[in-house]
Amino acid sequence: MNNHEIDYKLYGDDMQFVEVELDPHETVVAEAGSLMMMEDGISMETIFGDGSGGNGGLMGKLFSAGKRMLTGESLFMTTFTNVGSGKRHVSFASPYPGKIIPMDLSELNGKIICQKDAFLAAAKGVSVGIEFQRKIGTGFFGGEGFIMQKLEGDGLAFIHAGGTIHKKELQPGEVLRVDTGCLVAMTAGVDYNIEFVKGVKTALFGGEGLFFATLRGPGSVWIQSLPFSRLASRVFAAMPQTGGAKDEGSLARGLFNILDGD
Repeated sequence: MNNHEIDYKLYGDDMQFVEVELDPHETVVAEAGSLMMMEDGISMETIFGDGSGGNGGLMGKLFSAGKRMLTGESLFMTTFTNVGSGKRHVSFASPYPGKIIPMDLSELNGKIICQKDAFLAAAKGVSVGIEFQRKIGTGFFGGEGFIMQKLEGDGLAFIHAGGTIHKKELQPGEVLRVDTGCLVAMTAGVDYNIEFVKGVKTALFGGEGLFFATLRGPGSVWIQSLPFSRLASRVFAAMPQTGGAKDEGSLARGLFNILDGD
């Protein structure tokens, strides 16, 4: 086994965090900014790339960091190593409401393809890279862009997604069509393509976009019920105009001050 063997425990329901238990000298790698808390005796270090150990010197590390930029992630990742003599714990939290999905890559043929901002943390040795979509149409209209993340190795990795997560097993030749933004992850054997919504009226007035993802088995796929982009668009649509918000806020504060006796 090339990856560190870590134990973990999930807490919460819709606003989850994962607590990782580290034995002495064990290390977990996480996205910069995902730390929630850690116990004394854990050493934290910022690194280029994913820390998988196969980057081949300075140029390799720079190339690995550059690949992460293509997926919209930070140039840096953070490692957390237990430098004490007993077990220590470090916790990582999701950046928005949803679920954290633990994935044992040794049980998933050593590779998972996921949306570009799904990765949260992993055992040291897991490689976090990029997966180019073979089909140009998939890249331009796939909702997640031309590039997706790939996680490779034989250890534990944690990804997060919005809302409720549903795992579906696809049989050979079985086809599943989903909204492009709702696809979280899939195993390497799943064929992923983009289809145009048939029917002019459906495409223009259906409210579901012009394209959907077509997934063909065999393999496993993970679907999220609330993509962050959908949540953000609803919040943005509900926000008042800048001028109105300022006037309404000023009026409300003035009324509050009057009622409060100021």
